[in-house]
Amino acid sequence: MKWLLVIAVILGLLYLIFLWTKPKQEENDLARMQANDGRKKVIWLMVDSIMSHAIDEGVKKGELPALAFLIQNGHYQRNLVSSFPTMSVTIDSSLLTGTYPNRHRVPGLIWYDTKEERIVNYGTGAGELMRDGINQGLKDAVIRLNRDHLNPEVPTLYEKLADRGFRSGSFNGMLYRGKSDHVLSFPPWLTGLTSLPSKVKVKGPDFLTLGMFSNPLQGITSTPDGLTNGLGMGDSYPLAVSRYLIKQDRMPDFTFVYLPDLDKSLHDKGPSDQSGIRTLDREIAGLLDTFDSWEEALHQYVWVICGDSGQTGIHPDDKDPLIPLHKMLQDYRILPSGEQPTPETDLVLCVNERMAYIYLLKDSIAIPDILDRLRDDRIDLLAWEEEGWIRVRHQPRNKELRFRPGSAWTDDYGQSWEVEGEFEALDLSGDPGNGTLSYRDYPDGLMRLYAVFHSHPGRFLVVTPEPGYELVAKHSPTHKGGGGHGSLHRIDSLVPLIIAGTDQQPKNLRIVDLKDYILHLMDRRPAVERTDA
Repeated sequence: MKWLLVIAVILGLLYLIFLWTKPKQEENDLARMQANDGRKKVIWLMVDSIMSHAIDEGVKKGELPALAFLIQNGHYQRNLVSSFPTMSVTIDSSLLTGTYPNRHRVPGLIWYDTKEERIVNYGTGAGELMRDGINQGLKDAVIRLNRDHLNPEVPTLYEKLADRGFRSGSFNGMLYRGKSDHVLSFPPWLTGLTSLPSKVKVKGPDFLTLGMFSNPLQGITSTPDGLTNGLGMGDSYPLAVSRYLIKQDRMPDFTFVYLPDLDKSLHDKGPSDQSGIRTLDREIAGLLDTFDSWEEALHQYVWVICGDSGQTGIHPDDKDPLIPLHKMLQDYRILPSGEQPTPETDLVLCVNERMAYIYLLKDSIAIPDILDRLRDDRIDLLAWEEEGWIRVRHQPRNKELRFRPGSAWTDDYGQSWEVEGEFEALDLSGDPGNGTLSYRDYPDGLMRLYAVFHSHPGRFLVVTPEPGYELVAKHSPTHKGGGGHGSLHRIDSLVPLIIAGTDQQPKNLRIVDLKDYILHLMDRRPAVERTDA
């Protein structure tokens, strides 16, 4: 039986070699980073789920020296309005295109494509993604999101920067479409188990990293992008790349750095947990320490720390926090995960944590019948389109309104609307004397709702729950006792923005307005006096 043991050992070793093999990179991005225009560079840290209350508490206790330094030497806004649904893929699309989903066409982390008659899932959770189809999910997230789904008719920030002669970089941003050629490389253990090719040509900014799959520093310096480092998809890899390029004075003119780890911590422990933001502060301090002093970091760079969405605390199990849409609608034939609809299929459920699309595949299904089955005071908003109007029902208040673009009312952002019904349904404050509207619990709520109903074809309802609750379908990931986001509510929608190293500020405090702000900022960067010996 010794030969069986020998074979087992050999197979085990081959498996380990197969498992640990990193893909060979074909990137030469560093060569593009040699010229320096002598002006301030901009580093934009997009911190997934950072919230102002956590910053305020940590600064007050003296636990966040790096963030406190940037706030004391810069500008701090607590109420930057996110996109909707408040999921990273849609939010980053809004940041990079300066548009809401009605223009950029990325309606959520999970949505239904009526043309291809299938669910698009960029990665809601391992269980649901496996059932929806791991091969299709990888292709959607890695290839089709940037190439096809993100509207090619809307230029991205990276494309606009290239047109103006600026070098740009994306360090692990999921949305990265630009004008420079790149190759994503995938390891044998991934291509052997899936239908992904070993190489994929993509367009991105001048310097593009995507964990193990795009590492322009391979063979130049050691980076944490292996299996034990989550394939380089956590904070440590983009931070290591940033530190190296800062030390070499080879950073792009504008760099977007995506930091996801705080989001994972808050999903698990809830928004009251401070451990994640303390870790983040140490990471930011590490970047500032790359310079001779923190003051020198502000002298050479504009620093921006930005959130993408908030996190709402989800009640523990004993408070019944999960709203099971699949059970409430069980009288209908709901599309099973991983399958395509048949003539008998009635509904498709796509749950983005605290927001859901309910697609009605048959004209015979009446919206009032669906609404009747969703009578639950844990549900906050129900919205649908009807004859060119967006109708909204606030379930707990039993209030309803409808709206569409028009001229009767002008909101805080200069957008004009017709609004009929009970303003309490969206917590609107109106002044009939001058025809102005203001938002309270649902910031920029009219435009953000309008945008999702014009983001992709289909007949559907939008559902969001009350704070403390989460929507689920049959295989949705859940966060009982932790945190979740996705809804239109201000808790999910308002995020902090810290800007240091410049006095220039955005005109409007919305994610959708930041693209124009960045372009304005890049055009007006001051020259930097070098203090190097």
